[in-house]
Amino acid sequence: MGEPFRHRLRVRYAECDMQGHVFNAHYLAYFDLTLTELWRAAIGYYGLMTERGVDLVVAEANARYLAAARFDEEIDVEATIERLGTTAITTRFRVLRGERLLVDGWLRHVCVDATALTKTPIPGWLRDALAPWVIAASPALPGA
Repeated sequence: MGEPFRHRLRVRYAECDMQGHVFNAHYLAYFDLTLTELWRAAIGYYGLMTERGVDLVVAEANARYLAAARFDEEIDVEATIERLGTTAITTRFRVLRGERLLVDGWLRHVCVDATALTKTPIPGWLRDALAPWVIAASPALPGA
């Protein structure tokens, strides 16, 4: 069973709303940033995927907001791959301030041919690269 990938970031002023909380849409950007760093750890850089003929497109996104992060706080975003299907990857994200869970969510990406943008199976080399972060699926995720 895999371990979570963890990326730390500091909340920037421009990411906050009038109440001083991180504006909700920025959490999806935090998910994407963390996924980019996971890809860097897994394969070196995201562009390697497209160079090898595959890409990913977002098919679904979800976030459940439990508590707010504020300007200048350091937060950690954890990512685990909870489903590695034939053509789709579901990644779970947890945004934490210390041990407190702030946001829980997931993204589902579909693997596509990098040129035609048509659905294609996830190649074996990518499956192998992602293996350290694959965990047992949570029943709360669709398609799990």
